Amino acid sequence: MAKKEFQAESKKLMDMMINSIYTNKEIFLRELISNASDAIDKLYYKSLTDTSVGMNKSDFRILITRDKENRILTVEDNGIGMTKEELEQNLGTIAHSGSLDFKKDNKDENIDIIGQFGVGFYSAFMVADKLTVISKAYGSDEAWQWESSGVDGYEMTPAQKDTVGTQIILHIKPDTDTEKYDNFLDEYGIVAIVKKYSDYVRYPIQMEREKSRQKPEPDPKPEDYKPEWETYTELETLNSMIPIWKKQKSEVTDEEYNAFYKDKFGDYADPARVIVSRTEGTANYNALLFVPSHRPYDFYTKDYEKGLALYASGVLIMEKCADLLPDYFSFVKGIVDSQDLSLNISREMLQKDSQLKLIHNALEKKIKNELHAMLNNDRAKYEEFWKEFGRQIKFGAYSDYGMHAELLRDLLLFWSAKEQKMVTLQEYIDKMPAEQKYIYFAAGDSTDRLAKLPSAELVLDKGFDVLLLTEDVDEFCLQILHSYPRKDTEGKDGTVEFKNVNSGDLGLESEEEKKAAEDATAENKALFDAMKDALNGKVKEVKVSTRLKDHPVCLSSDGPLSIEMEKVLSKQPGSEGVKSDKVLELNVNHPVFAALKAAQEAGDTEKLNKYSALLYAQAQLIEGLPVDDPAAYAEAVCSLMK
Repeated sequence: MAKKEFQAESKKLMDMMINSIYTNKEIFLRELISNASDAIDKLYYKSLTDTSVGMNKSDFRILITRDKENRILTVEDNGIGMTKEELEQNLGTIAHSGSLDFKKDNKDENIDIIGQFGVGFYSAFMVADKLTVISKAYGSDEAWQWESSGVDGYEMTPAQKDTVGTQIILHIKPDTDTEKYDNFLDEYGIVAIVKKYSDYVRYPIQMEREKSRQKPEPDPKPEDYKPEWETYTELETLNSMIPIWKKQKSEVTDEEYNAFYKDKFGDYADPARVIVSRTEGTANYNALLFVPSHRPYDFYTKDYEKGLALYASGVLIMEKCADLLPDYFSFVKGIVDSQDLSLNISREMLQKDSQLKLIHNALEKKIKNELHAMLNNDRAKYEEFWKEFGRQIKFGAYSDYGMHAELLRDLLLFWSAKEQKMVTLQEYIDKMPAEQKYIYFAAGDSTDRLAKLPSAELVLDKGFDVLLLTEDVDEFCLQILHSYPRKDTEGKDGTVEFKNVNSGDLGLESEEEKKAAEDATAENKALFDAMKDALNGKVKEVKVSTRLKDHPVCLSSDGPLSIEMEKVLSKQPGSEGVKSDKVLELNVNHPVFAALKAAQEAGDTEKLNKYSALLYAQAQLIEGLPVDDPAAYAEAVCSLMK
């Protein structure tokens, strides 16, 4: 029979199909298996209404056979098959999808046909230099053969086939210096591809596999008998067929979920939380998600890849689809299976569409609610989770200008100086005295040091709690939150702001105390101006403190940038010049203040300058800041001991 050319500007389009659309050659087997599954679906669907089909679901299968010697790989199904006309239409016209036509003609929600583009078949040319298709359609007495070596066209001839279905025969290309096509004839290589991409195709995918067994022992057994082994082949089903995420949660044990998680995602520990989500309506999908019990070694590095495994009708499309998870939940692992997503033509990636966004939003809320349930119902487990991933949640609240802060704020935990344990913001609010104006916090590198800060001690002495923040993101997180909901004394909705204990007005002083401090500052203006000049721009202001009881001095900040935030930002590239506006506060009731006054009144400028430097260095040490000149500080301290 004369060779026929492909339609639709075939040569150019065919070349693109083979060489440009697909990035991974092993995809070809996924595509051929998906086509076989679709063909079986069509006949199975027909059998539900036509008893003459004479086949049950258990009768269907997809068979893979290998002939390594002749470099032949065959994928065969016992589905609906194709007539001569359908072979011409489906294989002779590129980008014509018989599956898509079937979907349009049969508007049934239970039909889950995979194919839609009509190009997956041609992916076989990535690994084969010749394709032969032999098909016999259901209800037909004749079979036909379609054969092609690529862009030159195809031939159609009558064929012999006893059973209904389609047989695709690939003549695998020889190896090259850069490509090892032998892998596609290797038993273990084929099994791996099937398990990776087609493990959950609903029909059994079978292949003869070579196995070993011990030969029966002779009877009687000689004294010098040694066990003998033989090899044999056995037809084995390669795929699992029923995805665990499509089973009802009541049908799956915790042990089965844990085993699936550890096997699928290569973890040694059980997950902290299993999340099952099924949605029908605007977004149709099944999801099985896992919250790990520990963070991966590379979690906070650029090498870590977030994302969920994405399946379309049980067929793997992407191993890690990042678009399904927000960054602050990037630790979540799992699987999403949907038949409604818009895929690109190669089915290797997603198109950006509203369906994807709907699934993303639904999963975001589901994960948040599950974490909140863990917080409320299993506090010990949540606190272990928090040690591993709390930093990521706080980054999420801070990032994107606080866009997600409201969603995440109830998941946050901080160390309570008063309670000596981790508390939520709501738990802090619940124990606030009615007269307390702010949520107080202190930021630094150690809870022990922070609790001993003069300003923290002042707040605690008032009976108010202080949140002790020890991670670099903590203060930025609270700054972006700005406030937290709190009902007023009349039960009306309101908010309460966060306040750094080292910031200006703590709201603890009476008007009389404020006035006395202002008057004392004005009274000692000359002294404070001299000290400010001695510190040469290191502080914005020197003033009398209302927060000091026993300590002689402390540093506070004026403005939105705190001292701790300065420390964090100074470590970032390009932020070396970022400085907070520091205020040196003095305790006028401390003996040190009298020594300052005496030096000023005696006109001893050198001593006043030395005292100013010493007090500033002391305040730096209290705040956990490095002393500007440690050698000079040590010398100054020693000079006082003479």
